[in-house]
This record gives sequence, C-alpha cells and structure tokens, in this order.
Amino acid sequence: MFIKERSSTRVYRQKQLFEKKELEARESLCVHEQPAYCNAACPLKLDSKAMMAALASGEFSKALQLYEKITPFPHLLSAGCEAPCEKNCRLSSLGEGISIRELEAAALRYGERAKKRGLLRKKNKTAAVFGADLFSLFLAGELAKKMYPVTMFCTEKDYAELLAACADGLPKAVQEAAAEDLKRLDIQFCWNTDPLSAYAEAAKRYDLCCASYALADRMYPGLAVEDSIMVCREQNLITGKTEGILGAAFAAKKAALSADRLAQNLDPSNTRGEEGSVETRLFTNTEGMPHSLRIPVTDKESAMAEAGRCIQCSCEECIKGCAYLQHYQKFPRILTREIYNNVSIIMGDHMMNKPINACSLCGQCSVLCPNGYNMAEICHLARQNMVYTGKMSLAPHEFALMDMLFSNEDAFLCRPQPGCKNCKYVFFPGCQATAIAPATVRAAYLDLCSRLEGGVALMLGCCGAICNWAGREEMFNNTINVLSSHLDELGRPEIIVGCPSCRKTLSALKEPKILGIWEILERIGLPEQAKYSPKSLALHDSCGARGDHATQASIRRIAASLGCTLADTEYTGDKSPCCGYGGLTQFTEREVAKKMTEKCLERSPLPYLTYCMACRDRFTREGRESMHLLELIYGVPAEQHPDISAKRYNRLSLKNELLKELWEEEVETVDPGFSITYTAEAEKLMDERMILKSDVFQVLQSLRESGEAILDGETNLRMTRARLGNVTFWVKYSETESGYLVHRAYSHRMMIQKR
Repeated sequence: MFIKERSSTRVYRQKQLFEKKELEARESLCVHEQPAYCNAACPLKLDSKAMMAALASGEFSKALQLYEKITPFPHLLSAGCEAPCEKNCRLSSLGEGISIRELEAAALRYGERAKKRGLLRKKNKTAAVFGADLFSLFLAGELAKKMYPVTMFCTEKDYAELLAACADGLPKAVQEAAAEDLKRLDIQFCWNTDPLSAYAEAAKRYDLCCASYALADRMYPGLAVEDSIMVCREQNLITGKTEGILGAAFAAKKAALSADRLAQNLDPSNTRGEEGSVETRLFTNTEGMPHSLRIPVTDKESAMAEAGRCIQCSCEECIKGCAYLQHYQKFPRILTREIYNNVSIIMGDHMMNKPINACSLCGQCSVLCPNGYNMAEICHLARQNMVYTGKMSLAPHEFALMDMLFSNEDAFLCRPQPGCKNCKYVFFPGCQATAIAPATVRAAYLDLCSRLEGGVALMLGCCGAICNWAGREEMFNNTINVLSSHLDELGRPEIIVGCPSCRKTLSALKEPKILGIWEILERIGLPEQAKYSPKSLALHDSCGARGDHATQASIRRIAASLGCTLADTEYTGDKSPCCGYGGLTQFTEREVAKKMTEKCLERSPLPYLTYCMACRDRFTREGRESMHLLELIYGVPAEQHPDISAKRYNRLSLKNELLKELWEEEVETVDPGFSITYTAEAEKLMDERMILKSDVFQVLQSLRESGEAILDGETNLRMTRARLGNVTFWVKYSETESGYLVHRAYSHRMMIQKR
C-alpha cells in the first residue's frame, strides 16, 4: 500500500481583482506610512520622530547622526532654524509641543560625532563655489557630502571671518562650532580672492559653478531667481536667493540635487520627488491623552524626559482593534498589495491564501479607520475571485459548507403555523441558534405564535452566510433563490430573524420585510417567563449588527428592562470586534480565531451578554461565563459549548420534535444495529479536528462490511479507515459487547491505493 497526494492541475481562469487605478485608490486610504506632523513640516525631511525616540532612550549619538543626515552644518541650523516642526507638533493641541530645537542642541552637546570616513572615492566632476553667504556655504557643504571635489573662492581670510560674514547675528560660540563643522568637510579654499575676478577664469576649469546670489547678480544683472534656486545652463551657473538659515539650507539641498543631475547630463527638473514641507494625511488619535507641558532642557536627564513626551505620531487605529491585523503584523495597504499580487499575478503557490481566509470579514477596520479602509471587502472579493478562477482550494471551507448543506437539507424545516395556510410572519432563528440553544428557539417560536396575530411560520436553516463568506457566489445565489421559493410558498411573510448576521445576509432578498426578534419583543412586550435579573454584564455587540444602530439600541433597552447593568467597554457598538466565528475564521485559521475571541474578552472581566449564538458559543469555549439575551428572556439556558456533532444533533432533534409536537408528523428513525461510545479524549480530539460522530459511524459501518482493520500490538486496539467524499477518516477502536468504543480519530485529504 502506498500514499499518494493529489496534485493540482494548475489550470486557472483569469480574472483581475482590481484595475490598477482602483488598487492605488484603495491603497491610498491607508495613511499609516504618511509622515508625522513634525516630519512633514520640515523642508529638510528631518526624521524628528526617530530622533525623539533615540533621545528618550538616551542614545544622543544616534540622535546626532540622524540630525547630521540633513545638513552639513548642524550647529548653524540648530541655532537659527525657524522650527516649523515645533509649531506642527501634535502635542500642541494638548498643551505645548516638543522643544525640538532645544533637543537638537542637546544632541549636539551630548552626542559624539561620527568619525570622518577615510579614503572615499571622489567623483570625477569638480565644483567651484564663488562668494560667501549662507546659501553658498550650505551648498558647498552639500556638494562635499555628495563627494564632489569642491573649491570655494571668497574674499575672507580664514574660517572665522567666513563664518562671521555668513552667520552674522548668531552667537560667537555657534560660529566657532560651525567653523569646526566646515573643517570636517573636504573643501579647498582660495582665501583673500575676489570671486568676481576669479570666476571668468575658474569657471572654465570646473564642471559645476555655484555662486552667492549677490555675486551672481553682479555678474548677470537682473538675474531672476524663482523657487529659491536657479540653474542657468547658458552661464553654467547655480545660484539661490533665500531668507533665513532654514531657507538657505533647503535651497542649498535643492541646488545640490540640481548640480548633481547636471553633472550626469540629466534634466535637473525631472524625478526630484517631493521637496520641502508637505501636507500629511496622518491621523493620530489624541483622545484621552493628558494636557502636556514642556520640560526645560538643562541636562541629559531633562533632555530625555522632554523627548519622552513625544507620542510618536502614527495611525494604528485599525491594528490596535483588530486581532487579525495584529497577528499578521501588516497594515491594510501592505496586505492589499500582497493579496492583489496573490490573486492577480502569482500562478504557482498562493502564499497569501491563509491571510485571505483568516479575515473574519467583520468590517471593524472600516469603522476604526479614519478613511474607512475596508480590509474585509478586499479579502471577500479575493475569495470570490479565487473561487471563480479555481485558485482557492475547497479544503479550508469544506466542513463549514457541508455543515450549511446539512442545515438546509437534513435539518431544514419550513412550515406555516399549525392551523394557518398563509402567515404574516416567519421566524428564522438561524443555524447557530438551533445548533447551540434549540430549547430557546422552541420557546421563542411558541411565544411568537401565541402573541402575534396573522400567524407565524417557522423556517429552520442557514441564511447562506457560510457560502457567502467562503466566496462561493453561485452557491450563495442558489441558497437565496431556494429560500425565496420557500417564502413564496408561505405567501411572502415578513421575516423575524434571531441573528444579526442572518438579517444582514437576507437583505439579498428584495421583497420581504426583515425584522429582528428584538423589535417584535419591544413592540409586544417580554413574555411572562422573562425574569428581572439584576446583573453586571459586559455587552458584546455582534459584528453582524455593525451599522445597525436600531438593533444595538433595542438590545440595550431590553437588557435594561431585565435589570442588567451593562458595563462600558472599549470597542463597543459599531467598533465591536468579531468573536472569531465570522468569515469562517475558526475553520481556516484557529490560532487567529482564538486571538479574536481573546481580543473580545480582554475588554472586561465580567460575564458577557451577547445577541449572537456564535459569539456566546465562542466565549463559553474560552471559559468565560456568557449568555444570550434570548436565554434571559425565555429562561432556558443553552448548553455550555456543544461540540460539532452535538450541534448537528440539536438541529435535527429540534426539527423532529417540532414536526411531531406541532404538525403531528411522525419521523422515521433508523436503528444502526450497533452502539458507538467515545472516550473523553476521543470526543475532544474529534471536535478539534472537525470529525463528526456521523463520520465515525460511516467508517465503522464500512468496517462491518469489509472487515478490514489493523491491529496495534502495543495497545491491542484496532484501526480502520474509509474515504468519505474528499477525506479519508481513520478510527482507532476497541470492541464492546454491543458495538465499539472509539479511542481516537483523525483524517487527511490524501488518497490511499492498493498496489
């Protein structure tokens, strides 16, 4: 016997997920990578946020290196910068912005300068700078940083006189420190030289010629300089007219880029990127942050404390609230691009299938994001696309889809209220309610029948959310059409749903009015068995009710009428996270689903009140006391957390019991002729591995027909197998007087063939 794994044909249909324009429009909604407010305001692109982080941790040398990246003369810039970054600091709205200029000075004071690099290869082209002002000084420094051999022609006799001429008005100590900065740069000087007379001869020997504006105006009277700098090809001249130290530093940086492009025979106006200050679209939530005042910077400790006030502006609203994004550690823009490539470009293994299938499709991200980025919609469209093109394996969703078919076939029921031909209403409790709390569903239906005029039909089944989440559009449309035909048979009654997700999914039906059972109970009053229950509870809003403010409000009013005190929790209402059931996450990525459940429960230590049976089931499975509002209303507690086999049994049993009790229809039962019992370990493993007791029954039935089994000599247990559909199931058992005791079970999707 050998094991053979089915191979993929890799034959796909093609369907583009998005046009490029739409992809870019979606990506642009994510502002996580937008610059911080201080960074955006700085024309030199100082990464103030990173600098504050370094200073806060006492890394003064690292902070100084960040500062030196933007200018060859950090002392000049620090002393005379107009500091637009401070004016735009986000903390200004909460008091006083960070003292960035003082912290720049602290970095210079306490940080160690990087050692001068030796034996670096110089560029072949040469540059000359004529005249002395702030612009020409900064430009000489910028060109030297770009490894151009630079010669400066000036009338001054030494460094001190040059700095005094360029930085007049700044303290002597700053001028002296700037002179030291200048000495660190590899620049040759022609002191005591008239730049004007030297220009005519020197310009012929240099590839790049740069001049102060005053000198350029003397050489070419009436020279017009626009946008801070001018590149004059005819005269082979680069000059600039600026105001202030920051303006000079920025103009010099722009001019150095132009000079560099000229030296390479490129158009200096092309591909320059965003220069200067920019408008940022970053959103940083400061809600709840305390009033913040500056800390005077007098020493290292105070500098660290002042830098520590920085809130490190970023937009993380979606990832803070979403366990899915936290798990993959990727922001929506990045995920979208990777999903797009996975769906539309990659023709081999699709590495992003797991992230695509792990999203609960709850839409919380679209509410948390200031721009409404909807990652759920993207993942859902990707699933639909990959199902259509044959790139999405059935395996991740197969169990859930088969479970839905069970609900809509074996466990399906559609009947008018006994004694009625056509009904005004039909009660549609949803597949999870019938699976988890059949007694509550029964009580609710009988109550509605007794108190609503016009008759209440009953429809037990799945709304189609399962196949919709799986991206199987054809199956979903067929489900909606079948449900619609059953509604036709009932006379198109108004639908009373017991599940918010059913309400949202059944909106695909155009005609019938869809009501929540909460609306009906508020209108007709709570039943007699509803008891006043003064409890403090944490309310979890179903993600299916996102945007349904009427349902959210109704739930709260009913809970209050029952005496419940609902605690305030983070991420409530429309911001509520998914429990991990939505989008079939618990079937495809259990680790992510577990994190989603934990994310819901971390909001409060109190017992949880829900109005979605799937949420209630997820919470009880994690050991948290949880109750569904209908359980309180009808006084019928559900099972704590039935396993997957019990859920199917509950659906089928409810159908059969109601058929017999209300419609007096007998249901045939089949005696298998043998009994099957399970060890506690086997039941636990089967639930985890999504193996039904009905699967085990079929395997053992096959055993009785074939007699094929393997004996484990160590445990004296037997093992048998059978392939059911796409899956091979293995059962380890021992025989009992009346049948079998199952010890373990597992399954796989490989074919087993005999030689």
